Order: sequence, then C-alpha cells, then structure tokens
Amino acid sequence: MEKSRKPKIRFKGYNDDWEQRKLGELASSFEYGLNAASKSYDGINKYIRITDIDDETRTFLDTDLTSPDCDLSLSENYLLKDGDILFARTGASVGKTFIYKAFNGVVYYAGFLIRARLKENCSPQFVFYNTLTKEYEKFIRVTSQRSGQPGVNAHEYATFELLLPKYDEQCEIGKFFTNLDHLITLHQRKLDKLINVKKSMLEKMFPKQGSIVPEIRFNGFTQAWEQRKLEDLLESVQIKNSDGHYSQDDILACSLGTELNKKTIFYGLRSTKESVKSYRIVNINDVIYTKSPIKGYPNGIVRTSKIVDGIVPSLYCVYQKKRDISMAIDTRFIQSYLEDKNRLDYYLFPLVNVGARNNVNITDKEFLKGIIKIPICIEEQIQIVEMLEKVNHLITLHQRLNASYLGI
Repeated sequence: MEKSRKPKIRFKGYNDDWEQRKLGELASSFEYGLNAASKSYDGINKYIRITDIDDETRTFLDTDLTSPDCDLSLSENYLLKDGDILFARTGASVGKTFIYKAFNGVVYYAGFLIRARLKENCSPQFVFYNTLTKEYEKFIRVTSQRSGQPGVNAHEYATFELLLPKYDEQCEIGKFFTNLDHLITLHQRKLDKLINVKKSMLEKMFPKQGSIVPEIRFNGFTQAWEQRKLEDLLESVQIKNSDGHYSQDDILACSLGTELNKKTIFYGLRSTKESVKSYRIVNINDVIYTKSPIKGYPNGIVRTSKIVDGIVPSLYCVYQKKRDISMAIDTRFIQSYLEDKNRLDYYLFPLVNVGARNNVNITDKEFLKGIIKIPICIEEQIQIVEMLEKVNHLITLHQRLNASYLGI
C-alpha cells in the first residue's frame, strides 16, 4: 500500500496531497565553504564552522566569535543570505544543519560546510525543520558510511527526499515551528537564570568557610550560626520493609535537580515483591544519603523526604531527627545546606573512602561525623528552606514547559 501523502494533523484550509521531492529539486545551488583559517573577530565579519553550530538548538554560538583570515573582497560568494541552509559534510557532526537569518549579521561559512540556497517557491524554514526528523537522521546514517570518517557530499545531500506541500502550507508549518523554537528558547533562558539564581542563593545564604554568618540574610535575624555535628541532630534508622507493606510503586527516586519523590521510570529489571522487603522505609522529614555516585557528585547526594513516605534501596542511609535533640531543627534545612556541591564535597571529603570500583565506603554512623553550620532559630531555617523551595518550584515549572513543547 502506498504511504499516505497527507499528514495526520494540518492547518485548516489545506487538503491537497503532499508531493515527494528531492532536495536537489528545491535548491538553486549547493556550494562548499571558504577554505580559510579563522582569526580574532574583527567586530563585523563572523565566521561559522561546524563547531559554531549548537548541537541541540542548531543556533549560531556567538560566545567565541572569529573572522575568516582571508581577503574578504574576493569572498563575497561565501556570504550567507537569509534562508540559506548549511549542512555539515564530514566528521562526527555530519548531517548537522543550520538556517541563517538576517539577525545573525555578516556571516561567512567555512569549508567543512555545504550551503544550500533554495528556490523562491520553497520555504527555507520548512526544509530546515525536515532536517530535524527521524527520516533525515536515517538518511544521514545510511549515506554517511565511509571506509574512513563519515561524510556526505553535496551530490548526496541533493538526493534527500522529503514530502512537500504547497508553498503557503510550507510557510505556515515553518512559521509554527519557528515560533515554537522561540518559546523554547525564552523558557530555556528563564530556566538558566533561575538555576543561576539558586546557585547564588546556595552560596550567599549560608556562611562561607571561616565565617559564622551568611552574606545575605532575612530581616530580623542577627545571631551567629552554630557549628554542629550531624550526629547531634540526626540518628540512623534502619527499618526494613520486611512485611511488604510498601511495593515497587513506593520506591523513592533520588536525583539531581528534583525533590525525593516516587519513582516513575525503571531501567532494566523491575524490583520483585520479595526484593523490596529488603528496602529501607523512609518517612516524611527523614533525611536520605544516597552513598552512590550521581552525575557530577561522585560521593552521592543528600535529600529530605518532604511530601511522601516510601522505601529506598538498602544501600541508602536513612536518618530521622534525633529524639533527645537540644535544639529545634527543620530537617529540610539539612538538604538545603548540603545541596551546594562545594559545601557537600567539603563535608564528605574527610569522611568518605572510595573503593577500587568507585564504591563509596562510609557507614551510616560515619556520615553523621561531619560538621554543618545551622541557624539557632528554627524560623530562620524555615525561611531559607521555603525561599529555596519557591525557586525549585519555578525551575520545575520551566523544565516541564520545555519538555511539553519538545514533546508536541
């Protein structure tokens, strides 16, 4: 049966079948780039190479601009025009694409790139977004196979086939995805700013080494913070799920950038009804130390269970607030204090021995031997925690928005 040439979802007013065309039929030319070295940016003329195209966003990276080191009066043919599409022709990034827009400024393109200049009756945006599809990815994977490093030349790019609607519908689709990219970029910028705000808060709302007061503080709090061993504040609990009260659905996930919550994704084999009986029970306000490497955190991370009871693997250390404690504490503060990587490393370094297989060798009680700084007043602890949780909530919101846009 012939494959349908109509999309499942389309804009109103369009009913025609799409036509299968080759990229070579849509382009007026394919041209190889400028064979010139780069030099320091002259303030006007930009030079784009394969490495200057962001792998994820396919935007022109402008953080380390350069200019072509050649006589530009003889290089006008290598100047990009609005709607030109660049294709990486060799190496690990073969197939990577970029669409030039006027706001990118004066840009020349380098030799390991191929420029496709499209005919007037074809939407550059529509063609560009076709290079982000699985069909294009498959085309590159098959076509780029070489005895040496992978590559695709201009003649081969011209054979790429895509389904093409009438020009007006091409423009509608191209505009839709351009606007979507713009939204994603805006939310990513907000997300990046929020992450930096949180990082700054974790640095400035807690005392630095050698100090007993933070750089930034809520009004009304003036007392010096106390230095306390965690063993003065917490005690180990090793209650197992022996009766099977908790199931696999109650396993808590401990990961970077998120609160402790029920696990929703399982890699490999799922835990059995019997195996979860060896897991440790975690109650709300308990503190968990993973005691296992997590990306960028070779000695593990610390989390407080804030919203849900559940179970964690027996490898994890679980702690509750000490029953005969001499001061009021909010255990959520322990997570906030140790969420800063430098502070966590400083705390764990004297306590942890890393084994030959990168195993973190530390007992439940040894983890409590380190010292933290903590406000005497529990109200100050709570205000710090709640401020950080508000920022965390905003970060999560923007992460979900970006994920929803990418999943459309």
